[in-house]
Amino acid sequence: MSETNAAITPELSRQRLDGTFPGDLGIELTDITDEHVLGRMAIDRRHLHPMGYVHGGAWVAFADTVAAWGTLRHLPEGRGFTTVELKINVIASAGTGDLLSAVGEPLHVGSRTQVWQVRVLKDERLAASFTCTQMVL
Repeated sequence: MSETNAAITPELSRQRLDGTFPGDLGIELTDITDEHVLGRMAIDRRHLHPMGYVHGGAWVAFADTVAAWGTLRHLPEGRGFTTVELKINVIASAGTGDLLSAVGEPLHVGSRTQVWQVRVLKDERLAASFTCTQMVL
């Protein structure tokens, strides 16, 4: 694995996410290491579709944000990235008052791409499985 950037921390994520789409959704990153990214999102009305359950886009935004911060940790200096492919399987529902947590781990960290897996949990049970490919720019 290549060198990583230890400056990519939960504190930095709080600063950068403030006032952005993931920040407005209340996505918090609680731990960022070379091996994993941990996050959480407390569910309220802004995450729901009209039937009262978490909208698919909110699941994706949460998991993709966790993967993005892991990607940043492994990004060579002066380089950017973008998500080029993603897939999510949502296998549980969530609604107002639920707290979702996530564990993101790199499956591949290369010079041109990174592949991340994020497991989203509700009450310590798997609620969604997300995989994405990030293209290093």
